[in-house]
This record gives sequence, C-alpha cells and structure tokens, in this order.
Amino acid sequence: MPRAVTYSKGSIIYFEGDKDERVFILQKGLVVITTQDIETHQPVTEQIKQGEFFGVKSALAHVQREETATVLMDSVCISMTVPEFENLLNTNKQVIMKMLQVFSKQLRQIHKRTEDILNNKLEDRQTGMLSVAKAFYDDESWRSCCDVCTNLVKRYPAIASSEEFKQMFTTAHAHAQRAVTETSFEMEQDTSSTNSALKVFQLPAFSRFAKTYEDGQVIITEFEPGDSFYLIQSGNVQLVKCVNGRKKNLDILKPGEFFGEMAILDHSPRSATCVASGKVECLEFNRANFELLITGNPQIALILIKLFCKRIHDQKRRLKILVIQDIQARLADVFCMFDEMYPMANPKDRSRRFNLTIQDVAHWAGITTEMAREEVDRFVASRKLEVYDNFMIVSDIVDMKRIVDTKSVVRS
Repeated sequence: MPRAVTYSKGSIIYFEGDKDERVFILQKGLVVITTQDIETHQPVTEQIKQGEFFGVKSALAHVQREETATVLMDSVCISMTVPEFENLLNTNKQVIMKMLQVFSKQLRQIHKRTEDILNNKLEDRQTGMLSVAKAFYDDESWRSCCDVCTNLVKRYPAIASSEEFKQMFTTAHAHAQRAVTETSFEMEQDTSSTNSALKVFQLPAFSRFAKTYEDGQVIITEFEPGDSFYLIQSGNVQLVKCVNGRKKNLDILKPGEFFGEMAILDHSPRSATCVASGKVECLEFNRANFELLITGNPQIALILIKLFCKRIHDQKRRLKILVIQDIQARLADVFCMFDEMYPMANPKDRSRRFNLTIQDVAHWAGITTEMAREEVDRFVASRKLEVYDNFMIVSDIVDMKRIVDTKSVVRS
C-alpha cells in the first residue's frame, strides 16, 4: 500500500548508486534531483514539482539510481513499490501517455548526443535513406538493399532516374534473386519464447494486424517517416544503424519485444533500420490506433514504459564509454559494461568470459576494427586478455575497472 513519508530539510531520499526500487510522488515541499552530465561530469539539477513522479526509470529498469534526490525544505512524498506504481498507472491514461512521450524524448536526446560523438553527419531523409541502401550494398546484404531502394522510390520517385541508383538496385536485385534460387531451406524458428506481451496479443482480435517477413527483409528503414510500430511474435529482428556510410549492427530483438514506437510518439524519422533475421512474424499497429491501443490496454503501456526505461539506461551506459578519450580505457569499459550486463554468480571470481569479437568491441567503443585490434593486442601482450574466434577472456575484471578509473578523461 502506498504510504506518505515525511522528510526533513537537508535529508537524502536516495543516493546515486543505490539499488532502490521505490517510486515516489512529491505531495508537498521541495525536492531536487542531482545527476552528473556524462560528457562534462558537471552536476545537473532538476526541481521536482508537486504531483510529479521521481525515481521511476531506475525502479522499472531494475538498475542502480543514476541521481541523488535531496530535500530542500520539509517535504512529504508518497512512496510505493513497482507493483503499486503499476496499479496506479492502470487507472490513469493521461499519465501513461505523458510518461511515454517524456521517455521517448529523453531517449531521442541521448541518441543525438551519441551520434554527435561518433561524428555521424545528420542528413536529409532522402540522402539518409540512400546512404542506408549503399551501406547494405557495400555489405552485400542484397535483399535488404533492394527493400531500402524500394522504400526510397516510394517516398522519393525522382531518385529512380539516377544512374547510380539504377545500377545499385539492378546489381543488388540480381544477387538477391540468385540467393533465393540457391536457397532451398527455411531457417528454423525458436517459437518457445513467450512473455506477458505475447500473451496479451494471442487473442483472435489481433490477427488482422499480423505481418510476415522473410530473412533479410527490411521492416522499417532509417530516416523514413514513422507511421507504424511492431510487436515481434516469432523470430528475431536485427537493428542496424548507418554510421558515416557504414552499416553497424546495434541489437537483436526477440519475440515479445516492440520496435518502431519512438517515431510514433515524437513524430520523428526512424532512428534505425530493422531487418528480419530469419522468418519473422509481427503485429503491425499504425499511428491512428496507437493511443487507443495503449490507453485501452494498460498492460501494453507498462511494457512500453519499462522498455523505454531499460533503453534509456543502456544508451546512457553506451554514451559513458564513448566520452572516454583514452582508447585503452574505452575498450576496458566495454568489458566493464558487459560485466554489469552479465554478472558472475561468484563475484570473487575475477576472470570473465565474454562472447565478443574484435569487431564487436570496436562497435561498442565507437572506433575502427584496426584501432580495436591494436589495443586488444596490447591487452593480450600484458596478459590481461585472451582472444579466441568467438569469445574473449578477461583475466581480471577489477584490473579493467582500474584502467577505466585512472585513464578516463572527459571529452573537451
């Protein structure tokens, strides 16, 4: 049961780094939230207004607090557990939509800062979609290249007259057709995965939203306008980002996960390309029925809110790596991040095995494969790291954390 808690002036409700899964509402008084800017390390404060929630993201994502909550004058806060907070949201549709919009905006801002650090030049939509098609072409992902080209022509018909575009599409289409002819098997799909999101959508009423995609087929394209979002029912979806003309794999989404919802909430272009990895079955919802679907199904809204909280946390963690100037420390922090993601059952064991390749490490560190290989070789030479074809073994994760602490330098 939610309860009112009185806090005196100068007290701390929670500290940065605490593992505390309570959610608060400021009933009266004055509370400020203090965080540290990831790039400048300068303190950033935000005043909580009466009636506002705080502590939500870390509680729902089940991660450590990223901020300190300080009481500036005698205050009363309503404290509740995550299940109590979820019950409250179930009856308040306006709060649900506002929270989704706020979290979407925050995630978009973090994406923008990440792109700035990676020097990823922002382009107009047509040029951006063309660069995505070229990135797939250069990677010899022929089916995906054809799909992006098709989407591009639908949005911008004049591009079809470009000789460069025609040559790229013709070549990609020929390779794609040849691959279809040569492939006589269908990838097996793991349909055993299920969660609360899937259970909600197993009713016959949702069958009219069903879509099926084949391996390599593009579901949404980076830079195009967003007018639909998706729930994966079976199969996996690869998230791809075009960074400075090169294709970068971001993540693999599994059954029960949503994608494409950010563009629906903030009316912005797509921030990544989503490609079917094997056969994929999805439910597709459009902008017109988004709010009706969310407010009419509180369980779905809660899943999305938790998803945003987790994505915001993960993207901030990635940004923390990218702002480190020292390349060795940056790579060490990649291993530290994976240690946080997959903690050992016995924390006293300092050795860690990570299913990472040099290409993976380069991606997470935001550097070239050549630069990553140089630093990895130094780690190997000093016996801090063992490298195999599909995994790496860190001999002492505490040593990696020490490197991060002593060599990290804020970007200027």
